[in-house]
Amino acid sequence: MKTPSLDWLTDVNVFAVNRVPAHSDHLYYATMEEARKKGEMRFRHSLNGPWKFNYAANLRSRVEQFYENDFDANGWDTIQVPGHIQLQGFGKSQYVNTMYPWDGHEVIRPPAIPVENNPVGSYLKTFTLPENMKNQPLYISFQGVETAFYVWLNGEFVGYSEDSFTPSNFELTPYLQAGENKLAVEVYQRSTGSWLEDQDFWRFSGIFRDVYLYSKPSIHVEDVYVHTHLDDTFTNAILEVNLQMDTDQEITVSLVIEDADHKVVEEVKQEKVSSSCTVKLSVKNPQLWSAESPYLYQVFIKLYNQSGTLIEVIPQNVGFRRFEMKNKIMQLNGKRILFKGVNRHEFNCHSGRLVTKEDMLWDIKTLKQNNINAVRTAHYPNQSYWYDLCDQYGIYVMDEMNLETHGSWQKMGVVEPSWVIPGNLPQWQNIVMDRAVSMFERDKNHPSILIWSCGNESYAGEVIQNVTRYFKKVDSSRLVHYEGVFYDRNYSETSDMESQMYTKPADIEKYLMNNPDKPYISCEYMHAMGNSLGGMKKYTDLGRKYPMYQGGFIWDYIDQGIVKKDRYGQEFLAYGGDFGDRPTDNNFCFNGIVYANRELSPKMQEVRFLYQNIKLIPDRNGVEIINDQLFKDTSDLVLEYRLLFEGEQLFRAQKQVNIEPGSKEYIELDIPAELIKAGEYVVQTALLLKEKTIWANEGFELSFGEYVFQKDKQDFISPEGTVRVVKGDVNIGVHGEHFSTIFSLQMGSLISLNYAGKEMIEQAPSPLFWRALTDNDKGNQTGFDMSAWYAASLCRKCIGFDVQDKKAYATIRFDYALSIDSAVKLSVSYTVYADGRMKVSSSYQGVAGLPKMPIFGVTFKMSADYHQLDWYANGPEENYIDRANGARLGRFRNKVPDNVAAYSVPQESGNRTGVRRVDVINNEGTGIRISSTDQPIECNISPYTAFELENAAHHYELPAIHYTVVTVAGKQMGVGGDDSWGAPVHEEFRINAEKDLYFEFMIEPK
Repeated sequence: MKTPSLDWLTDVNVFAVNRVPAHSDHLYYATMEEARKKGEMRFRHSLNGPWKFNYAANLRSRVEQFYENDFDANGWDTIQVPGHIQLQGFGKSQYVNTMYPWDGHEVIRPPAIPVENNPVGSYLKTFTLPENMKNQPLYISFQGVETAFYVWLNGEFVGYSEDSFTPSNFELTPYLQAGENKLAVEVYQRSTGSWLEDQDFWRFSGIFRDVYLYSKPSIHVEDVYVHTHLDDTFTNAILEVNLQMDTDQEITVSLVIEDADHKVVEEVKQEKVSSSCTVKLSVKNPQLWSAESPYLYQVFIKLYNQSGTLIEVIPQNVGFRRFEMKNKIMQLNGKRILFKGVNRHEFNCHSGRLVTKEDMLWDIKTLKQNNINAVRTAHYPNQSYWYDLCDQYGIYVMDEMNLETHGSWQKMGVVEPSWVIPGNLPQWQNIVMDRAVSMFERDKNHPSILIWSCGNESYAGEVIQNVTRYFKKVDSSRLVHYEGVFYDRNYSETSDMESQMYTKPADIEKYLMNNPDKPYISCEYMHAMGNSLGGMKKYTDLGRKYPMYQGGFIWDYIDQGIVKKDRYGQEFLAYGGDFGDRPTDNNFCFNGIVYANRELSPKMQEVRFLYQNIKLIPDRNGVEIINDQLFKDTSDLVLEYRLLFEGEQLFRAQKQVNIEPGSKEYIELDIPAELIKAGEYVVQTALLLKEKTIWANEGFELSFGEYVFQKDKQDFISPEGTVRVVKGDVNIGVHGEHFSTIFSLQMGSLISLNYAGKEMIEQAPSPLFWRALTDNDKGNQTGFDMSAWYAASLCRKCIGFDVQDKKAYATIRFDYALSIDSAVKLSVSYTVYADGRMKVSSSYQGVAGLPKMPIFGVTFKMSADYHQLDWYANGPEENYIDRANGARLGRFRNKVPDNVAAYSVPQESGNRTGVRRVDVINNEGTGIRISSTDQPIECNISPYTAFELENAAHHYELPAIHYTVVTVAGKQMGVGGDDSWGAPVHEEFRINAEKDLYFEFMIEPK
């Protein structure tokens, strides 16, 4: 027995003392009835709940002998287990991305750890052993402790462990006493393990996953390893089960495999078995497992003693599938696979990386409902229950070991590996390999796991390459991934596939066109920070064009925001720095397509469309259905088609269709021709679920496509009547029967638009060339490169005007000079008609040498009373010219505050493209209608100006709402998203300010 030592915290050779060897995560029961229910195990006793707790800021201030039997812990605090120390009022939450959290506080190199910055949590728990667990060997399991911890029972040292994200089990039998037992755990935030856990996440510590006692029956399977062998026709299979048992008796092992309807498929019995055995049985024509059809068989492993008494039953889910590399293509069950994936942190905005079963159920259903078929467990093994759900619901998993050493080789974006770990340093081999072994042994029986990943952003070298060799030695049914070989091709063997992060689509295409040796995946792409995900179609199109492009994983799934209260007691989602944490990477932890409170971000609209497995391409008479599914036809879906006239549904019908996987078919649609008269129409098509599934209800829309067409478009006809033009000394008035307008020659703008005695304008319209910078804009230096347009939006000089009285209408034009360049010519014209309608047109003449323009628009303010919106536009969620594929043309309603998306930092949000019209009205239904003329426009209607949004770091810093800010644009540049630290918006989605620009729109009373 070793004597515990603090030296272990900095010793790379000590990472597990007295820890039980890693094993499969199987459950076990005493009876078949219990095994079928898979409920609570009688062999398990939870220690979750309140524990006595003491927090120390560093090693020197900790209570050293708290584990001794006579230590009095009265007066100690209480903490909940599982849970993070920092989220329960102790210490400080800190978020950093690549740098180590102590950078700037202490200068150290691995394996040294901070002296001052190493908080210690001391935990105490007393328990009395349940009757049914007495007189049996007793163990304790810690499912997750960050980052290193020592364990004592009744004053005796039990063990030590590192690796925050895989179980650490210890035997307690020698230290038990009758009656009450005292369990003591000392948790250190920093250890050698901290150098290996430099992931892009909040730096927490503590016992954050379940803790439980467990015992074993007299005969027990310690480890189960399931293999499914399919022949080349995929019609015959061998189920092979390797068992490691804790017994010296000769026992009988029985294997029964049942299908999903609980019918016995095959059964085999093996007698006179001792400590280990392999059991095989044949299965003819098995149902194959895939994300499309996640068919699971149930295997019951039954152990009988020498007297024939049933002692233990293990229920084990089994999915028959074969994953392999064939002809340089990754294939599942003989078909090329395409990963439509996302990187997923375990996160809850209240409890951090402690996620509940309810959280996981919400997540898995959300993935399925939005056509996401794959998850990379970024960047550590998740709770076992997550893999159970992926098996059951059908999600392909890249299971990633707990390894990231980003800050050891990349500083401020520059690769500088002078002290990289683990690299080729043999002293780090065992501690790194331990993490691989722990993940593999626990997770090996989950059919959803197709790929083992050797960690994330830890450069390259012999140590990690040896991890790959280990995975290949113990498991031939999966491939191995590691992106870091990109930095040193001498270790190309480490990864079976070419994996890169945030590579531009054009560069990926160059790789694919150069006869590569390996298929390509984007293990991270489309950095979804803030208002992002623009240009995603450029990546998904590669999957159709190049067989060796096999998809990617969006970064990432959920914002890592923590609920906090501002100084006035209002809750908000906090990011790095909001807890006084320094150093910090601020809001770089907000990259999700799901908000931290588990509400969908507007970005999910695009993901859901571009990840569709079945494409619908309608025209005026029918729809082409392209079934990209590998294994399923469309018989479980119904085709619904609708005809809309200017947003209003005229016709709706359904058809039964059955398109075979990997094929396409054109289906004619029976739309009554007599319904189509003059105007704009949309043919909308959708595939809906026929029946309820475990992840969605009957009628849920799985795929969508639309076709827009016009018949006999009518040109604008000037209304009858006349207007009265009043030419004052300072103002020009244009009046009609129920309206009046006033234009100020002094201000150089429209200053009043009055309909039926109600003023519509609170602040005069002005040209706008600036949008509130998005996170991507900040990262690619838009603010620096285009800042002249900021000034041009705030200040302009009216250098001339013109008034034309045409009796039936009047036009007032204002000419402006802009500070950005004296040669630029800009004019805004207002044409007022006799019925009160007003056409606003903006004309811009560019000059050479100007920077790109963020937006070309006009903005004005209305009273905040006008807060109801009725759109006929692309929606329903916000969309931009490079993120509008998932939007659909229709009629939608929302309120002005709804257009401020909950991105961590206020920024441009709420835009709609393809706007035909939008009504801005009050609760009584009166206000204005803004509509397009020849070409659809873009509109953003918000409670805040671009400049108010720009000046707020949090939403609570925004001013009280007084106005409705209407922005109408001919064009706004895209939002981009290849990455958030330098990638520009793609050229075709930018605005060239050297060219002439023009747009117009109408305002009329509503």
